[in-house]
Amino acid sequence: MAEFILSAFSDEAGIDLDEQISACHANGITHMELRGLPQGNSSTLSTDDAWVLKAKLDSEGIQVSAIGSPYGKINIADDFEPHFEAFQNTIEVAKILGCRLIRIFSFYFEEGQSYEAYRDEVFSRVDRMADYALEHHVLCCHENEKEIYGDTAERCLDLYRHFEGRLAGVFDPANFIQCGIQPLEAYDMLEPYILYMHIKDAKMADGSVVPAGAGDGHVKEILRRFKKMEGKRFLSLEPHLKVFDGLDALEKDHETAQKMEQYTYPTNRAAFDAAAQAMHRLLDSLDA
Repeated sequence: MAEFILSAFSDEAGIDLDEQISACHANGITHMELRGLPQGNSSTLSTDDAWVLKAKLDSEGIQVSAIGSPYGKINIADDFEPHFEAFQNTIEVAKILGCRLIRIFSFYFEEGQSYEAYRDEVFSRVDRMADYALEHHVLCCHENEKEIYGDTAERCLDLYRHFEGRLAGVFDPANFIQCGIQPLEAYDMLEPYILYMHIKDAKMADGSVVPAGAGDGHVKEILRRFKKMEGKRFLSLEPHLKVFDGLDALEKDHETAQKMEQYTYPTNRAAFDAAAQAMHRLLDSLDA
C-alpha cells in the first residue's frame, strides 16, 4: 500500500516564500513542488540561488518533492537548444535542493501540426532530457497537459512505454477533463507508469477547476486505486481556483455574489486553504 506524502504548488498561496512556507505548515503539507518564487520561475534559479533557498527550506522543515518546471512547454517546431541548456542548469538546481524529480511536458502543437509527423521529434527531445537527467540521478516526470503531444491517455501511454524506466508519469485529472477525456479511464490505462499525482479537479461541462471531489475527475476513486500502489507517492496540490480581489467588498451585495461562480475566493491564500481542506477531506474519507 502506498504511503502518501503531501506536496503543493505553494506559489498559488502567494509569491512570497514566507507565505508559501506558512501555507504549507498551516495545511499539513511537508513538501513543495517548486514553481513560482520571488525571483521568477524555478527554472530561472541559479545554483547560488538554490543554495540560499535550500538553507531557508531546511530551516523551516520543508522539502522539495519535484521541480515544477516548464520544460517541454514550447512549440514542437521551436528551437530546442536554448531550452535544453536551461534544463541542464535546472538539473543542477534540483541536485542542490535534494530533489530527484523534475516535471516536464511533451511540447505544444498548433492547429495544422501533425502529432504523427512530429512524433520522432518529440521523442528525440524527451530522450535528451530523460537521459541527461538520469545521468545526474534525477528522473523526468511527464505531466498530461492540454495541446501537447501527451494530452491524451493513448499518447501518454506511447511515451511511457517507449521511455519505460527513464520517464515517469504525473497524473493530472483536471487536465484530462479539459481535453474531454474521462480521467478514470485514463488512470486505468496509465496506472503502472504513474509516479505521483496532482490533486486538481474540474467540471466536464466547461473545464472549470474546482476543489478536489467537487468536479468530474473521480479524484476519490483514483486516489483509492492509487493507494494500492507500493512505496512513497507524492500527492501534489495544484489549486488553480479563481481569485477575485474584490470579493470581500461584494459579500454584502448578496445578489451580485450569488451570480458569481461558487468556487471563487477573495485571496490566493484563501483559495489555497480551500483546496488543501478539500484534499484532506478526500484523504480522510479513504480511511472511513
